[in-house]
Amino acid sequence: MRAFKQLSGILLLVLLFMGKAIAALPADVEGKPLPSLSKMLKSVNPAVVNIATFSEQQQRTNPLLNDPFFRRFFNIPEHEEQNRRPQKRQMSAGSGVIVDAKKGIVITNNHVIKRADEVRVSLVDGRHFTAKVLGTDPDLDIAVLKIDADNLTAVKLGDSKQMEVGDFVVAIGNPFGLGQTVTTGIVSALDRTGLGIEGYENFIQTDASINPGNSGGALVNLRGELIGINTAIIAPAGGNVGIGFAIPFDMAKSSMDQIIEHGEVKRGQIGVGIQDITVDLQIALDLDNGQQGVVVTNVVEDSPAQKAGIKADDIIIAINGEETKSTGQLRSQIAKHQIGDKLQVKLLRNGKVRQLNVAIGESEAMIAADGSLHKLLQDVKFEDVDDGQGVAISEIAPDSYAAYRGLRPGDIIVAANKIRVKNVKDFAKALAKDSDKILLRVKRGRNAFYLVLR
Repeated sequence: MRAFKQLSGILLLVLLFMGKAIAALPADVEGKPLPSLSKMLKSVNPAVVNIATFSEQQQRTNPLLNDPFFRRFFNIPEHEEQNRRPQKRQMSAGSGVIVDAKKGIVITNNHVIKRADEVRVSLVDGRHFTAKVLGTDPDLDIAVLKIDADNLTAVKLGDSKQMEVGDFVVAIGNPFGLGQTVTTGIVSALDRTGLGIEGYENFIQTDASINPGNSGGALVNLRGELIGINTAIIAPAGGNVGIGFAIPFDMAKSSMDQIIEHGEVKRGQIGVGIQDITVDLQIALDLDNGQQGVVVTNVVEDSPAQKAGIKADDIIIAINGEETKSTGQLRSQIAKHQIGDKLQVKLLRNGKVRQLNVAIGESEAMIAADGSLHKLLQDVKFEDVDDGQGVAISEIAPDSYAAYRGLRPGDIIVAANKIRVKNVKDFAKALAKDSDKILLRVKRGRNAFYLVLR
């Protein structure tokens, strides 16, 4: 019994030590203080806001009303008001976090405010304001808003790179439009990629309950510091099953800073094609059992990677001292930096460790970090044709979006976005003109046709 009391005392001291997050509020039957998150939440909750969005949608009308014969037959007046389609007001709810109280800066998910004509931010004290959208980063699913308000409370900013699996976290948001709600859990996993949710993925996975409406809300540590923006869930039954994802705040902050300064996010590349290391590749490349990293499959001519000395078959194992374990993680590591920034790239070459400095360059004419030329052409590989009059599809995954839209191995792309294409470098430049859609002119055998990907 004495040992049990000593153990209880030690556990209580540990909880009380955790960064002032645990406040001694209620007491148990013996008068001893019980752990509580209330003190921490009192400082964080005012920084988490509810977001309502409004959009105007055209409501469908009977197409017969547009037929002049029908209108004359039934003597329907030709008034302008009759021809106007009624408008329908729609509203959706989400969450956001105040990160700068003086400037009124709020960060949220892009999908929360996408296609909204009006964005309204509501605070826990009952005030509400119309927000201005400063800019968005759809690839990361981040949006930055600004409200003109006094006496705001901003959340303390944390370092998401310091989080470890097993750390306690708290999710705060507006699930199902119920109002501000707090849930707790732990960091279940880090560096989650390959989920197909966003263009750049390096998620914090948590079992803290995240539900529809929590998007854009705060994931904080026990010190009340913002370490993630809640953004997605795996919900086969439509509700929380203990698998939620948050964008690490260090990634979100990089986008936010660019949006505030430039109104947009510009990402560069280093100019390499890469591939995850499989067991077969470990054996074929004579790597140590369990070796992690990504294989450089090709290096773009005149790219920053080529100028720095990176070569095909190199194994990239770290960027700026942070381990690189997958292609998705490498994309995210590069995406956190701006064009012109220098990266310390640690790699293996013929079994020896090397370290090179690579400057991030413009994205034109460079292959994306997952080896694709465009997000709509993922899992498609191209090569120059012998006559120099186009690029051929050398490989295409059967379940890729491009295959679903009708592209096949052997197809030759002769133009992209109305620009003549003679080689892969030309193709990359043409694709860089539009990140949301692609117009392709495709030659297949003796036939040619246009194909739109969007």
